[in-house]
Amino acid sequence: MTESQRFWLLGSLLLTAFLFYLLSPILTPFVISALLAYLGDPLVDRLEQRRMRRTPAVTLVFFVLFLLITLLMLLLVPRIEAQISALLQKLPIYLEWLRTHVTPKLEGLLPEGSGGIDLNLLQKALAKHWREAGGLLANLWSSISGSGLAIVAWLANLVLVPVLTFYLLRDWDHLVAGFQALLPRRSAETWKRLAREADEVLGAFLRGQVLVMFFLGVIYTTGLWLVGLEFALLIGMFAGIVSFVPYLGLIVGIVIAGIASIFQAQGLGDLPLVIAVFVVGQLIEGSLLTPRLVGGRVGLHPVAVIFAIMAGGQLYGFFGILLALPVASVAMVLVRHGLHRYRNSDLYGRERTVTGESDGS
Repeated sequence: MTESQRFWLLGSLLLTAFLFYLLSPILTPFVISALLAYLGDPLVDRLEQRRMRRTPAVTLVFFVLFLLITLLMLLLVPRIEAQISALLQKLPIYLEWLRTHVTPKLEGLLPEGSGGIDLNLLQKALAKHWREAGGLLANLWSSISGSGLAIVAWLANLVLVPVLTFYLLRDWDHLVAGFQALLPRRSAETWKRLAREADEVLGAFLRGQVLVMFFLGVIYTTGLWLVGLEFALLIGMFAGIVSFVPYLGLIVGIVIAGIASIFQAQGLGDLPLVIAVFVVGQLIEGSLLTPRLVGGRVGLHPVAVIFAIMAGGQLYGFFGILLALPVASVAMVLVRHGLHRYRNSDLYGRERTVTGESDGS
């Protein structure tokens, strides 16, 4: 690649990133639809292999996909909202128990003259933040409900997602073939190989790891419900969601569920059972879920996942969060390819030769 070609490639990438930044407020439904189409395309391809035509296969996968999403929304969202409301109502009771039973014991461990622990400041701060959050949500809802254009835009996005998903799913293979036809002929095979590697990495997360997260959420929720924890659904699903980072779901789940169990039972009675739920879930994930659903495919490093999501959210908002993992997958493959070329380059070879000669002397 010549210097001018590299200049135009870099300029094109910068221009594309700037356009994404300008258009990010309207690109969210397109990204959601593309991700759903990406998830559903392998199922459509399998149905085609069984001699089903593309359009009926797309219709079937599309119907099943959105039926599952609708059922999950109808089943989970109201229950999670109810548990959040119950938690907010019981928060003063928990703080009062903490003040009357736990604080005196902690103060007894502190040296004399340390001043003790003042929970009034914590309670006032929490009450203030909850009031501010409630007022913010109320103002947001009033502004949305009072603005016809905002409602129309929200409904338009809600309608756009299934429509865009259907058309992208139907024409996915044609779109991929069209992009491949635009590749430079000299390096087309290299780009195709990189695309296959990026698909393998991204598929390990979107097709495999998402299922692992969901099943872990179900396992944690069921176990905590059997233990008798009041906020089993809220804590279990949250622990399942953050389990895309190895052991993070285990640690966060044990901490949050342990604290909730101590407050609910006003003691340590159920804490061993709570820990056992997450340990059993981790064992099932390591021995059954990940090997079956993710397999031996190379996924993104947990640090890269966290950085990508935070960077995407900082640069492009919610649209950037949606786009973070696909971009990180492609970037990781390109970095790996660049390191491979560097290790096989004359620069790396000369450095290795000079080092070897200096060591021999």
